Formats: sequence, structure tokens, C-alpha cells
Amino acid sequence: MPMSNFELVLPKLGESITDATIISWLKNVGDVIEEDEPICEIATDKVDSEVPSPVSGTITEILYEADDVVDVGKVIARIATEESVGSEQSTVSIQPPVNGQQQKSSNQQSVTSNQNQESNNQLRPSVSNRFYSPLARSIAEQENLSTAEMENINGTGENGRVKKSDILAYLKNRTQETPAKVTQPAISKKSASKVKQPATSNQYTAISNQNVEIIQMNRMRKMIAKHMVDSKRISPHVTSFVEVDMTNVVTWRNKNKKAFLEKYDTKITFTPIFVEAVTKAIKDFPAINASVDDDNVIIKKDINIGIAAALPSGNLIVPVIKNADYMNLQGIAKQTNNLVDKARNNKLKPDDISGGTYTISNVGTFGNIMGTPIINQPQVAILATGVIQKKPAVMETEYGDVIAIRHKMFLSHSYDHRVVDGFLGGSFLRRVADYLEAFDANRAL
Repeated sequence: MPMSNFELVLPKLGESITDATIISWLKNVGDVIEEDEPICEIATDKVDSEVPSPVSGTITEILYEADDVVDVGKVIARIATEESVGSEQSTVSIQPPVNGQQQKSSNQQSVTSNQNQESNNQLRPSVSNRFYSPLARSIAEQENLSTAEMENINGTGENGRVKKSDILAYLKNRTQETPAKVTQPAISKKSASKVKQPATSNQYTAISNQNVEIIQMNRMRKMIAKHMVDSKRISPHVTSFVEVDMTNVVTWRNKNKKAFLEKYDTKITFTPIFVEAVTKAIKDFPAINASVDDDNVIIKKDINIGIAAALPSGNLIVPVIKNADYMNLQGIAKQTNNLVDKARNNKLKPDDISGGTYTISNVGTFGNIMGTPIINQPQVAILATGVIQKKPAVMETEYGDVIAIRHKMFLSHSYDHRVVDGFLGGSFLRRVADYLEAFDANRAL
């Protein structure tokens, strides 16, 4: 019977996500696991989720520890499938590192000394025998923590392992106890050559003497910051604006929101109506539903609309309504409410935030009249919807012009000027406005 160990890799977790942190292992080496049973929990800059096993079998290797940061596509574990259980290969058993030492079975002695040496070098930030994960070492380097300080940190992990939370707690107390250390920025040897040294330390002394609170960015905020900076660097942004008469939409929603909830067991907000109008406009201008790859413009046939939603932490995330062009308004409303609810409760899965081809951001939720949204790479355009306000407006009637109270809203459309020129970007925006203004105030549920 041929030997066959299944290699479980960290799956693709959505566009722009290149790595994830392993939160915890739900199974150990030697455990039997069923197909689709979760094997570990992971966290990205956008969402926490579980990694299921694609096969049934026995876990023979676990290659990373909790708190390790792993690149997408890397092998994180090996599973002996039923056909290989009992074979020579299935006897291999590598435990996760404990206190800097690898637990080895007698069958592991064939592993090369170079591999062990490389592993040990990765686990030790210095001459210490204590185990530190790559994430812990990265934080220590960023904060300029000495080996002596790391040794004094109380580890709450298994076998006294120092976790990320332990280091952050130590840093918080360290800052409170020794505020003078803020006067000098910590610069690692690796980054010293790349960072321009300040001409004087007076500015740092001034900061430490002010009544301020210094908050370190968490991993998600750092990734969002990088994503935004990269987008502005990659795409030359142009933003167009148009004012929309939303009176028909507002009238219909106010008249039908109670009946809609009773009939479809879901609320009708303005967002599904925006999604419907954008989807129709994309059909008219398919070149807006695209991405850029070097010199190639990739026109997406699927219309997957991302909707910016707020997480409990205050950060924004973009869950995606897949194939919105195949849904009616009721289907879009249900999908929208489901995704927003999952976002608010930190229950989004990687698939919920992947595959977007165009994004809508509702800045009107914050009472803003308009905004200049940043393109969600690798897309080429994004729409911001402002707050809906009552305004006096000139109306043309068969009896002449009159001034009436209308519900008005601004749309802001940012687009990548490498491939979307003013005609396409402006025409698409105007078409979205036309669909909203033409909304039937007597539309049946």
C-alpha cells in the first residue's frame, strides 16, 4: 500500500491577505480527525476563523505553534490518510516546540541536523533556552526589548510560553513605570539604516511631557494602514461627485419597511437599494468592474459587491455580496443584513470578505454629506453614498417651475485613472444616480 501523507496548507484567505496568525490548535499530534472537522483557529488582519481538515486521518505533524505568523500556502500540518495509516511514514510524530526544545520520537532521528538547527535558531531570540514564537520575537524587536527583559516576562501559555498578550501587558506596565523611555525612539539594527534619525530629541521629550495617551496600533490597524497607503501609491485616484434626488426611494421605503420586514423577515435599509442600482450600472458599463495586472485590464464577469461595515473594534471591513446581479431586492437585503450582522459579531469567514469586484461605502451613516473614498485594491473604483437630507429644489412641472422639498444625497465616485478615464467614471456615476432617481415609488413588494 503506497504511503501518502496529506499536507494541509494555510488556505487563501481573501484578496490582499498574505498571512495569518495561528491562535490555537484544536487537535494534537496523534489525534484522529474527521473530514471538515476544525484543526486550528487562525486570525488575519480582517477576520478570525477556523481551518477545517479536507481529509480524514491521523495528525502526524504540526509545524507551527500558537502565535506563529504563517504565510498563505505554507504547510501547517500533515495528516496520514486511511490508506497510509500503519505505514512507515505514519509513525512520524513531531510535537510543537516546548520551552525551546523539540520533542522527538525515535523515528524522527533521521531529520537532518541542519533542519533542527534552523528551527532552533528561529525559536531563540538570543542565547536563552526559553521558547519565543516569531510573533513574540517580532514585537520584542520593534519595542527594543532586551533578552533580560524577555526572560523576566511571566508567560501564561502552555509550559510557561510567552504569548503576545503577555508581552503587550508587560509593555503597558513598562511604559507606565518608565515614561522617560519614550524620549528615545526604539530602532532595531535591521531598520536603523533605513530610518532617518531626528536632528534632536527635544521633540520626543516634548511629547513625553504632554498630557497625551500613546496607543500602539494593533495588527489589523497596521494592515489597514498599509492597504490604504498601497492603494494611493498604486492607483492615481480621481473622484467625481453627483447629487441625487432620493425622494422616490425614501417615500417607498417609509411606506413599505414594516410590510417588508413582516413578509421577508428582514429589514430593508438603503444599502440594498444602492447595491441594486450599482449592479444595474455595472451591466451598462462593465469596464468599471475590473482590476489591473501589469499592462492587462481584467474585466470581471461576476458582479460581487463589497459593502463597508464596522467591526466592534471600530475598524472597517468589507464583506462581499456574491453574484448580486442574480438577486432581487429581497435577496440582496437578506444577504446584506446577514453579512453586516456577522461583521458586528466577529463571525465573518474568509469567504465572506473575498472576491469583491466593486465596493460601496456608506459615509452617510456617520452623517457625512460626501467623502473621497480610497479604492479597495485590486479593484479600480469605489462609491461613497452620503447622508440623505431634505432640501429645497427647483422642480419642472407642466405648469412651470416650482420649489419643492426633496430628499437629496451626494454620491462620490473614486476611480483608478490608469484605466478609468473621466468619461467612463463620470458616466457610470451618472447612471447609478439615474437608476436611483427612477426608482418606482409604487413598486410592489
